[in-house]
Amino acid sequence: MRKTAEQETKLVIITGMSGAGKTVAVQSFEDLGYYCVDNLPPALLPKFLELMKDATNNIRKVALVMDLRGREFFDSLFEALDVLGDEEWLDEHILFLDAKEETLVSRYKETRRSHPLSVGGLPLNGIQQEREILDELRGRAQRIIDTTDLKPRDLRKKIVKAYTEEKQEIFSVHMVSFGFKYGIPIDADLVFDVRFLPNPHYVPQMKPLTGLNPEVAAYVFKWTDTQKFTEKVLELLQFMLPQYKKEGKSQLVVAIGCTGGQHRSVAIAEHFAKNLSANYITHISHRDIDKRKGQ
Repeated sequence: MRKTAEQETKLVIITGMSGAGKTVAVQSFEDLGYYCVDNLPPALLPKFLELMKDATNNIRKVALVMDLRGREFFDSLFEALDVLGDEEWLDEHILFLDAKEETLVSRYKETRRSHPLSVGGLPLNGIQQEREILDELRGRAQRIIDTTDLKPRDLRKKIVKAYTEEKQEIFSVHMVSFGFKYGIPIDADLVFDVRFLPNPHYVPQMKPLTGLNPEVAAYVFKWTDTQKFTEKVLELLQFMLPQYKKEGKSQLVVAIGCTGGQHRSVAIAEHFAKNLSANYITHISHRDIDKRKGQ
């Protein structure tokens, strides 16, 4: 079963000079919800298109990185590009990343990597040869971005601005409750320790419950210290989140920890998520809520 025009798929081919920022670019498209493939040999593009035509898959946005790491197949790319325009179900677009030669040479020196076309030789020779090979492809590109004076976060902003769909929001906040006895979440950006607050665990009727229970949540929030703490942390988050978003971060993971991860951290994480959801895409998970060792 093939896709129709109504099931149009967006295809962005990311290419350009080695060292011009293709890694940052593909990461940016991943943040925008694209299905990304890095270093796809151009000869495999027709086969990949056949898979994309299958109407049973839900992939509607694809970004492919193609560069001279697959240079032995590069001539076949132009043949594949010629047939893309005949596919009514496909909205294709070529993004070409470029930079001045002195900038590319400097980047290779900083990373101590060799240019793919100048193994054992001077980076400049490889860069000049690559530019000549890619000249025709550059001419076919719908968008060219010069990254000479761009930092990675600036390139990310340009891509997000150019390819973000209307009303699409890519920055999100993920609240995670956890128990310190099971370890701090390794993917946490911010960690708050609430073990100083009164513990419902020592109230017999609340011990088997969790912070999702209204009675437990009411107990946690009846204390002045809890109220002051959550007020100050929310104020801090409301200041910090726009700064993280401005910096180009796509997701911020905020971890709230208590001893076991069942009572205080759960109730407080729920409280933060509820308050932040008015302005941000907010997710919440309770990592250790069902863990009760020794019981």
